[in-house]
Amino acid sequence: MNKSDLCALLSQLELHPSRKLGQNFLLDTNLLEAMLRDAVPRAGEEILEIGPGTGILTERLLAAGAQVTAIELDHRLAEYLQEKYRHCSNFRLLQGDACKMDYDALFASRPYRCLANLPYSCGSVFLAEISTAANPPREMYVLLQKEMGERLTATAGSKDYGLLTVRLAWRYRIKILRTIAPEVFFPPPDVWSAYLQFQLREPQPESELCVLASRLAVCAFSQRRKKALKLLQSLYDPAQLSAAYAALGLSPEARAEEWSPEVFLSLAGILSALSAPTIRKDDV
Repeated sequence: MNKSDLCALLSQLELHPSRKLGQNFLLDTNLLEAMLRDAVPRAGEEILEIGPGTGILTERLLAAGAQVTAIELDHRLAEYLQEKYRHCSNFRLLQGDACKMDYDALFASRPYRCLANLPYSCGSVFLAEISTAANPPREMYVLLQKEMGERLTATAGSKDYGLLTVRLAWRYRIKILRTIAPEVFFPPPDVWSAYLQFQLREPQPESELCVLASRLAVCAFSQRRKKALKLLQSLYDPAQLSAAYAALGLSPEARAEEWSPEVFLSLAGILSALSAPTIRKDDV
């Protein structure tokens, strides 16, 4: 779909692209082809598509024979897609907020992958939610803001490294496949985008361990410039923390941004054997 065709369709739908909803529609067919080469949709597999928009990617996924579940927030686009693909038995559309869906109810224990063109305003919320599902996507290919992509692939000690980096790294191996100029979208966003691949780690860490490690990370990152040991004393007795630090060879001077994601999991494992933490409401 070229720009003139897209504008004609949007006019027909009485839709003006919303900055609030992050409505930046993909125009570049070369990028679309590259995305499909990376994702390689297969006949019969279940694919979750977030933000299908006008259906430029949806059409290709359906043509490949994938069983597509699409979630679209804008009711006008949802109605358009429902009508356009009403005869496709491999198409299911849900109109609503992708950040508030119950993905375990949608897919139960069935394996699925996710392709998403995420609005910049909700990317972090969506990824945080779906990654903690009991049955998360086996793989994700996601378009989002380049700055967010750099955060998600940051390493310990870098300025972009933070809480979301750590939480997602427990579940997924993440890499940036390509960066994307604003001009391939209409209207063009104010920033560059990135196309990322998320591959589920096997085996997955135990969910209870991730919950505890997440509490530790929330606390330790709450004040980045403070030593993690001092902050974690709001959760654990200093003697227990000292024993755990010694077991892992951690420096008492270290800050959260210096620890790899694996350190938080290891620390959680040791502390869980010592005592239950004192969890405040704000730490969860």
